[in-house]
Amino acid sequence: MLDGRRRRRAEQGEETRSTARLLTAVQELDDDLRDGLTGRGPAQAARRLRKLLGADSVLLADLGGPVAAAGPEPTDADSGALLAQSYEHGSPVHRPPWSAVPLLVAGELSGGLLVRGGAEAEVTAVAALVARSLDHAALRRARDRIAQAELRTLRAQISPHFLHNALAVIGARVRTDPDRARALLSDFADYLRYSFSTKGDYATVAEELQAIQTYLELQRARFDDRMELTVRMAPEILPVVIPFLVIQPIVENAVRHGLEPKPGPGSIQVSGFGEGPLCVIEVEDDGVGMRPEFAQAVLAGEHAATGGEPLDERRRRVGLANVDMRLRAVYGPEYGLVIETAPDGGTKVVIRVPRFRRGVAAR
Repeated sequence: MLDGRRRRRAEQGEETRSTARLLTAVQELDDDLRDGLTGRGPAQAARRLRKLLGADSVLLADLGGPVAAAGPEPTDADSGALLAQSYEHGSPVHRPPWSAVPLLVAGELSGGLLVRGGAEAEVTAVAALVARSLDHAALRRARDRIAQAELRTLRAQISPHFLHNALAVIGARVRTDPDRARALLSDFADYLRYSFSTKGDYATVAEELQAIQTYLELQRARFDDRMELTVRMAPEILPVVIPFLVIQPIVENAVRHGLEPKPGPGSIQVSGFGEGPLCVIEVEDDGVGMRPEFAQAVLAGEHAATGGEPLDERRRRVGLANVDMRLRAVYGPEYGLVIETAPDGGTKVVIRVPRFRRGVAAR
């Protein structure tokens, strides 16, 4: 009886180890094919699949032909015909010792898997894993394209109102305070240079902070220094990489729609700190605030149906919704903006993102 128990425990232990190895292989395959059937990843994926299947040869192909192989490459015409047949029928074709399985991604034929020496059922199952990884790669590429399009949209929406006012303030101080005018002109040039930078889709918190400070200096001059500014950033988050132009639109929203309508002085606080594995950035103003349901509409992207609103209100919605969508596209649906606000109660906008995320790097 004791030997039987030991044997069962040993068998259970081996099953657990086999499951762990399989799950690891699946994750590694996903990493190999994160760029689809391009680059160096498919070659590593082919070697991994050959080992997983215990096959003599594995070949990965896209619709243009083979892209990677592990083991002796097929030399007979029958193997190529087998792959073509699987494409034509959209289903696995087995002709020992070869098996060919089409790779269908989102219902579309993307390529095929050709295997010599693997068990038919296992080849079909592994092909489904490959197709799933390619589907993930396609979703990542689509998400990146969306984020880039949103960034181009945001760059195109640099407020003409701000540009006009900044130049007007600089012009008014040319005679009365030429030193301040020169400093403001330098700030204005730095702001434009950063806003229209084409270096990449990401920047460090330190770079975003510098752009915010130049923007706020221009706004302080507009307000005749009636705007009180407080910027507090914990040193450990300054190197954190975040999507380009994420903080500045929130700060601009605080000035344009929080402080400008408010009589008398106002204040804006920009703070950042680490919270475990997260980077937290808060932009808070003591301006006029807004209705909570309006804030919810902003983040829900409901500005598309607000054609009757004034243009400035539509820009306000688009700016915050743009940032929210880009954060969700890059980090996932749980990492959008959080807005705390009330009429005449000011507004706080909170960004909470991971300090590190694969694929998020400044160039």
